Order: sequence, then structure tokens, then C-alpha cells
Amino acid sequence: MQVVTAQCRELVEVFTGLRPRQFQRLVRAVHREGGRALGPDRPGRPWALTLEERVLLVAMYCRTNLTMRQLAPLFGISPAAVGRIISRHGPLLVLAPGKRKPGRHQVLIVDGTLVPTRDWTVFTSSKNYRYSANLQVLIKAETRVVLAVGRPLPGNRNDCTAFAESGSEDACGNATVIADGGYQGTGIFMPHRRQAGQDQLPDWKEQHNASHRRVRARAEHAFVRMKNWRILRDCRLKGEGVYWATSSVAHMHNLALSRA
Repeated sequence: MQVVTAQCRELVEVFTGLRPRQFQRLVRAVHREGGRALGPDRPGRPWALTLEERVLLVAMYCRTNLTMRQLAPLFGISPAAVGRIISRHGPLLVLAPGKRKPGRHQVLIVDGTLVPTRDWTVFTSSKNYRYSANLQVLIKAETRVVLAVGRPLPGNRNDCTAFAESGSEDACGNATVIADGGYQGTGIFMPHRRQAGQDQLPDWKEQHNASHRRVRARAEHAFVRMKNWRILRDCRLKGEGVYWATSSVAHMHNLALSRA
């Protein structure tokens, strides 16, 4: 017996963090990415659930971080079927790259976040005392919308190195980018620092730092909202799964910010 269905709007909002119209936009995006390979007339074993319910299952997995054994009875299918749906549809939820790179008039914020993971073969112990991946995230300063998510790197990699290696630097285009003091040598706008032997900064530099902090805090606000999807608190996926989980959460975060 199936407990959770896509037709129950109240459950959709509770288990995905998206309003019904936002969830339908997510379903359409998955359908565009998957195309005919997700259709009911495709060759091979038929899907046990409709496309809407498959997308609901993956979104619910990201939101609640329930295990496959816990999700299976809620959808009336086997744990193996849940695993197949997650592995096949999960990468289709990722944030689509922008058609154009940001221009000079745009202001972006870049910051790294640590996503704890169980994959000890790829990622390493980091400053949160857990095996984590370093994900560089680009955020539009005006809207708090996530523009891009970099490729995952070991959690002990510093941000100035991860910014270039993850591909985030290429995604910035010609935009003005600001960040905290961990991005030295990258050409990004950072807070002013005291020089050797300097007791305090001049007043104009303190004012610049204060305004810089107010804008940069929007990235932290975005991270707090994104980590309402609990998969970013303890990701059990291996390898590239950490990337698609974070990018999928960024996609749903953007949809949740929209008024549709």
C-alpha cells in the first residue's frame, strides 16, 4: 500500500520543501533532462511509479535523508526499486548551467561548505572533524539564488585552491566576486586586513569591511536554507553522488525562492 503520492499536495510541500507549482517545475526539468528514457514506453522493465512520484521520491530522499529501507514502504515498492530510482533520477535534478556567463554588472558571492560523507576513499577528515567534501558555491548577491556548484574536493582542501580546481572560477565569467579572507591570491574582493605592526585599520577600511560582511552574510543565509535538505548534513552517497546531491538541493533551493 502506497502512503505518499504526488497527488497529495500537503505531503509534497512537507516532504520536499516546495509548493505544488514549484514541484511541477522540478518535474518538467527532470523530464527535459531525461527525455524519452524516462517514458513509460521505454524498453526494459517498467517503472513502478509515475514520473511525478519518482521525482517526489528523490526530492524526499534529499529533504529527509531517510534510508532506502525507510522510503520503500512509504511508496509501496522494494528497497532495490528505491535505489534504482535514486541512482537513475538523482543526477537529473541537478542545477542546470546558465546559458550565459555572468557579466560585469553582476555581483556574486563565493563560499565553500563542508558536506559530511561516508565515502572515505575519496574525501578526507576536515576541520569539522568528519570526513567531508568541500563544495564551492556561487550565489547571486541580490537574490541569494545559487548560480553554480563546483565539483567536490576533499574537505581538507583550502578554499583558494578549491575555487580554481572545482571549476567555480570559470563559472564566474566577468562578474565582480566577493568572498571571505580565505581566498587570497585569487583576485576576489576580500575584507581589508591589518598589516604587520598595525594596531587597527583606518576608519574607511572598517566601513568597507562592515558593508562587505553584510553582503557576504547572504551566502551563509543560503547555506542555512540549503541544509534544511538533510542530505547535506550526512550524505551517504559515494563519489559523484555528493555533487549531484548538493547541486540538486541548490536547484530546489532556487525553486523555493521563486514566487511561482
